[in-house]
Amino acid sequence: MAGAKGVQKEPLDQVSQNKIFCETIRKELKCQRLQTEYVMNPRIRVYTTTGKPTSWHDNLEEPADAGFLKLIHHAALEPNKKYREPQSESQEIGWFSNPLISVNRNDSRLHFPSRTTEISRYMAEMWRLKEMSKNK
Repeated sequence: MAGAKGVQKEPLDQVSQNKIFCETIRKELKCQRLQTEYVMNPRIRVYTTTGKPTSWHDNLEEPADAGFLKLIHHAALEPNKKYREPQSESQEIGWFSNPLISVNRNDSRLHFPSRTTEISRYMAEMWRLKEMSKNK
């Protein structure tokens, strides 16, 4: 038994080691192929980097393509400026951002300004003192 416990393996001599090495190399060469043509993997996303700011060929002025610029500017617009009506249900929220009625600050039915009372001034002072004691 080759894998039995307690059995000592006798060390390999140079000829046996060379035979094992030659067999290993032969198996490797049978499976290996030398690649001379390299292509990009289409499944891996490639991140481009910007050019050097001092290189002359990167800084050549090219004529601007008016159609392309118009397309880019149109894509950057808000949806309510691009389309006449909402394209999805979620765009309906906030589509009409103008207020339905004008804001009248004197009308107490629609305007609720924040007011301070004695207790709110007291708590504001307490929190201010608490923050000051934390910072020390």
